Amino acid sequence: MKALVKMEPGAGNWQIIDKPEPTINKDQVKIKVEYIGVCGSDIHTYEGHYNINAKDLIIGHEFAGIAVEVGENVKHVQVGDKVTSETTFEICGKCRYCLEKEYNLCPTRKGLGTQQDGACANYIVARGASVHVLPENLSCKEAAITEAAACAHHGVCKATIKKGDIVLVLGPGPIGLLVAQIVRAKGGTVVMTGLTKDSGRLKVAKEKFGIDYIVDVQKDDPHELVNSLTDGYGADICYDCTGAVPSMHLGMDLLRKKGQYVQVGLFAKDEVVVDFSKIIQKELVVSGSRSQNTHDWPATLNYMANGDIRADLMITDELNIDEWDKAYKLMKSGETIKIVLKPLPENK
Repeated sequence: MKALVKMEPGAGNWQIIDKPEPTINKDQVKIKVEYIGVCGSDIHTYEGHYNINAKDLIIGHEFAGIAVEVGENVKHVQVGDKVTSETTFEICGKCRYCLEKEYNLCPTRKGLGTQQDGACANYIVARGASVHVLPENLSCKEAAITEAAACAHHGVCKATIKKGDIVLVLGPGPIGLLVAQIVRAKGGTVVMTGLTKDSGRLKVAKEKFGIDYIVDVQKDDPHELVNSLTDGYGADICYDCTGAVPSMHLGMDLLRKKGQYVQVGLFAKDEVVVDFSKIIQKELVVSGSRSQNTHDWPATLNYMANGDIRADLMITDELNIDEWDKAYKLMKSGETIKIVLKPLPENK
């Protein structure tokens, strides 16, 4: 089969090559890949900022397809089912995190597309317990972005949202748009911020996704809007989806006393300057969010199936895996929201 492979450590070194079809054991499922979602972490891997030491690795961890072979111990999946999968492929099963099914925190966890061959190929092998059968009305194309939506769901659940809460979503990128849709489904009122260069995405957020309020922070003062919505108290919750230090400072500044702050976006550097006096004086509750977890998937698929998450509107481009360079340029330009890739035809 044809696969997109990271051939050597470091930046770049991606190549379409022939790989043997994978085989499964009794606890696994073999999936014929229909669509693969392109993630920001794929960009970081390509540029050499993430998973830098990977070698001979098939890329891709957001995907959906058809189950073509099911291990004898896997009872909830049948051959022919439309499925997607969590990225968790291998865990220790013994640590306190595994025992609580918080697999994203297992110290020996291996993930699809990062430590284990991923989805940019005709077939992928997934851990049976990680596979989810799709709702009947959800297509494989739409479901290819489930992992990204599950990451957004994981972040949203780090705070407690009450109906009518004023919720800041900083950054109109794919994760920000997914976070905003889930917040609205939970009854929150969303204020989404971005920069002037994000004007296109902010417009999409308002017109296509019905986001309540949008603010270009380089043109308008978000404090004025938030104060008008909260009688001067400040926002109840903030999700930073940018990983930009100025955005973090803005979010904490806009929060009310006892507000909740969740860091969803990854910072470019591990160490950043944080105003802890603001956290202390305002008694802010600050949380981090890492990836997604098994409990996020059923809820996320339900949101997608009932239209609270509009996966069809999130996907703006469809390319083949050998058009990765084009996908990369589109993502870097900010002219797209979410790209899905198609595998190449199987070898005859």
